Amino acid sequence: MNGIAWMWTYVRGWDFWVWFGLFAQFTFFLRFFVQWIATERARKVVIPAAFWWLSLVGGALILLYSMVRRDPVFIAGNSLGFLIYLRNLWFHYRGHHALPRGSLTAPQEEVAE
Repeated sequence: MNGIAWMWTYVRGWDFWVWFGLFAQFTFFLRFFVQWIATERARKVVIPAAFWWLSLVGGALILLYSMVRRDPVFIAGNSLGFLIYLRNLWFHYRGHHALPRGSLTAPQEEVAE
């Protein structure tokens, strides 16, 4: 049996949830292309809102897949990520930034002595 025939025999046995999980991973993976294109266009590192939306949707799909498969490792990992993606979208749309633009550290508050 050649490689293609073996692969087809193997893939043909996949159920709906395997295909769903692959789609979820692909959706999550697309965020890197979005970020890469945005960075190339801006000529600096940027993370557009689409990156966080793909993270949220892909993460939610992976979380659903994990729950159906009852995989506690993936449930734990994707639950935390899901909350982070929601938080970052909230910051994006509310206009609140934890750090000033272009800064890597929070501004230092002057302390009166």
